[in-house]
Amino acid sequence: MSPTDRPDRLRILIGCDTFAPDVNGAARFAERLAAGLVERGHEVHIVAPGTRYRRTRPKVEIIEGQPMTVHRLPSLRWLPHDWLRFVWPWRSKHYARQVLSRVRPDVVHIQSHIVIGRGLARIARQRRIPIVATNHVMAENILDFTVMPPFVDKLVLKLAWDDAERTFKMARAVTTPTRRAAEFLERTIDLSGVIPVSCGIDRRNYRPDATPRTEHRILSVGRLTSEKRIDVTLRAIAALDPSIRVRFDIVGGGDQRKHLEQLVQKLGLQDRVHFLGKIDEDQLVDAYSRASVFVISSIAELQSIATMEAMASGLPVIAADAVALPHLVHHGENGYLFEPDNHAELAARLTEVLTAEPEEWLRMQRASLDGVLVHDITRTLDTFEALYRGEPIPE
Repeated sequence: MSPTDRPDRLRILIGCDTFAPDVNGAARFAERLAAGLVERGHEVHIVAPGTRYRRTRPKVEIIEGQPMTVHRLPSLRWLPHDWLRFVWPWRSKHYARQVLSRVRPDVVHIQSHIVIGRGLARIARQRRIPIVATNHVMAENILDFTVMPPFVDKLVLKLAWDDAERTFKMARAVTTPTRRAAEFLERTIDLSGVIPVSCGIDRRNYRPDATPRTEHRILSVGRLTSEKRIDVTLRAIAALDPSIRVRFDIVGGGDQRKHLEQLVQKLGLQDRVHFLGKIDEDQLVDAYSRASVFVISSIAELQSIATMEAMASGLPVIAADAVALPHLVHHGENGYLFEPDNHAELAARLTEVLTAEPEEWLRMQRASLDGVLVHDITRTLDTFEALYRGEPIPE
């Protein structure tokens, strides 16, 4: 029996406020989830912002090597941000009616309660279509890109969370990437029973390298935005003993790049810091394989796919002790945690890893590889299939 003939095949509509070609954790999760579901024989439709303010016909796009139908909605770029696009909120329910009438899905899975997901949830509820909701949002992700006074930001944020509560209560199930992220959401709004479901990665895509490194290469992967705190890592590198020669590779683009380049000049790190920008998947896998240690100073991670990719590549990880990162990095096992924004402590942790004996580095490498097993994409797909069908989720 072919996958398309399966009696348990589902027609799934995934609503995203960010999706390919965007490069961020929420988009990457939606892409991998959708591709995995298609590979399992399901029919997947995506609703996402278009690349211009123009309505286009749905078309099949190849995402993560799998074909799926993508419905691109007219969108505008949010000028304070370097790539973010949005659909007019007052049009979201209109578009939702059109897409839901065309697709007639068995289930709707929203990746955000902000605009597209908000509209889809309300119309799907009216039509008695089951809804699953996943939250990828942290307050820091929103406030960094407003152009309003702080007191207005706080008011807007409260109204947004109140609306999020109304949206999430329409869902059959609400998920977040980790238990800490679930607890954060339950503390923030009047909601209980949030289910932690890892974003998941396909470990087969990465190439752990156990051979001794010929140079100390520090790697950071992610958007160059203020909540990622790349400046903390730069200051830590400047504080290292000069005898520890390092190369710091920064993968990703963002609105903070110019500021960070200026800080590199100020700290005299021009010969040690390399901005690689946005790179393709093969180049990213190579960057992980070459690195000696992965560093993430972010204070706003609900999971961090990049950290899981680093672990799947067999890297020790040094991470800020914030939000969900301690869920991945176990202090003294597969790396170390440091106090957020404390560049001196980060420098000390870097020194520990970079000067470790080969046997100690291999021990941390094995711990990373063991720790990422639970985040295999297969378990993630099993869980969401159960949620879509209204079945008990696997342990």
